[in-house]
Amino acid sequence: MDVESKLSLILRYPAEEVITVEELKEMLQAGYKLNHYIGFEISGFIHIGTGVVSMSKVVDLQKAGVRTQILLADIHSWLNNKLGGDLETIRRVAVTYYVETFKKIIEVLGGDPAGTRFVLGSDLYHHNDEYWLLLMDITRHLTLSQVRHSLTILGRKMGESIPLAYLVYPPLQVADVFALGAHIPHGGIDQRRAHILAREVAYKIRFYPLEVDGKRVKPVALHHRLLPALNISAKPASKEELSELKMSKSIPQSAIFVHDSPEEIKQKIAKAYCPPREVEYNPVLELLRVSAFREERKTPFVIRRPAQYGGDVEVWSYQELEGLYREGKIHPADLKNAAAEALAGLLEPVYKFFQGPGAKLLEEMKNITITR
Repeated sequence: MDVESKLSLILRYPAEEVITVEELKEMLQAGYKLNHYIGFEISGFIHIGTGVVSMSKVVDLQKAGVRTQILLADIHSWLNNKLGGDLETIRRVAVTYYVETFKKIIEVLGGDPAGTRFVLGSDLYHHNDEYWLLLMDITRHLTLSQVRHSLTILGRKMGESIPLAYLVYPPLQVADVFALGAHIPHGGIDQRRAHILAREVAYKIRFYPLEVDGKRVKPVALHHRLLPALNISAKPASKEELSELKMSKSIPQSAIFVHDSPEEIKQKIAKAYCPPREVEYNPVLELLRVSAFREERKTPFVIRRPAQYGGDVEVWSYQELEGLYREGKIHPADLKNAAAEALAGLLEPVYKFFQGPGAKLLEEMKNITITR
């Protein structure tokens, strides 16, 4: 695959931003085997933002010849008091439910589950003096103001009185980039500030220098789109506001989980925010984009409509769909039915996995989330 083809794969939807495209292109042109990483806190059920959106970009990177890595961030989750702050439970969930779910979704999206390295955070740090020296070195080159500014990565609005543990979180995330040799740190657009910190210290740190062919480089930050919560009541005013209104596993009515049944998917989408003619930050359109238009279509996507309203509509591209909806030629109810059908079809193998070999994992997760 030539450089332009690799670049096209990496930059396509759901990618929203790369810092910077020029640096990424230079790395690809060097012909060097690049490393990626994306980290996840270990908490509740995996929804489609984490599962489908994030993993679709992991699959794109695989196809572009990049080594992909998923950090199971157990220490970060403990600091952020996930799953009741029970580190043993966090670790067990990480290496069972999270690993097996991600592997299944990567497979469903056309990737290679064996081609992604899974790293438990505490394994990366254990008996690793160089990592802790790296972390201390990073803190030497960051200010308190920079770290506080990055606290939105925790998914919370921070006041003046915050646990000291939260201030440790951003430097840890920066250290992970270099400890994993990640030329391409990846996350949702809400992770941008931490990745900017990594770029700012890249030439200053002594340990784990990031290199391409012996030349020190800055990490190239890759950020994907966030899925708007299904239950928003108005269009977010900005990308920053969207990060507060994204799908959240802690608010079940806002999200579709990867194990949801077709009927559950249909019920949730039926209640979703989807104003007529509104295409920006429309969660139903986003669901269709990720489920039906991620790849170039070889057959038309059919939106079924009653004959009295014009009958079925065949659509070949997301741009065409968006245009029809903006013009009012597709009713929100018909769009919702189409999204439910497309997403349920995509997730069918995952749903069957959790009805079969993954049923025990799902039951254990239900018990954990109910009790915690």
